[in-house]
Amino acid sequence: MNVTITPLRRDLLIGYLAVAAVAAHMLEATLPGLGPWFKPGLANVFTVVAFYHLDRSAAIWVAVIRVLGGSLAMGVFLTPTFFLSSAGMLAAVLVMLILGGRIPGMGPVGLSILMALAHMSAQVGAAHLLFIQHTGLFTLLPWFLIGAWLTGWINGVLAHGLLEHLNRHRIETS
Repeated sequence: MNVTITPLRRDLLIGYLAVAAVAAHMLEATLPGLGPWFKPGLANVFTVVAFYHLDRSAAIWVAVIRVLGGSLAMGVFLTPTFFLSSAGMLAAVLVMLILGGRIPGMGPVGLSILMALAHMSAQVGAAHLLFIQHTGLFTLLPWFLIGAWLTGWINGVLAHGLLEHLNRHRIETS
């Protein structure tokens, strides 16, 4: 079923998803630390939903607004946290743009896993380039990637559930 939505409804959905992503980003900041660079990445659920429910440009907007809005709201804009988050977001968006919708059979769960792996790899690379110039940092990368795979899978399952809910309540306007 091919359904079109009005430009206003599309913009509102982008706004809702971006606000939800910022809220999830801020919620994660209040959770007890699970280790360096290890956060559930719940905000990425809304980027994946924007990609599959709307389109690529909507997903880019949600990701960018999430990083900028979250960093401004938490007072970490232009701090090391902001740069690490931005590096991760850029890598995840690149993976989404290159691979999203192009691998047969890959849905929100697969895309979320690949985006989480790219996000974590970019954060470790950025940390090495900007803050910790020690190659020993990369010995931790496999452990970080295992955590990223797990959180990417969980977030992908959440995105899939949210997409099913949105598709059941989609308003046809063609």
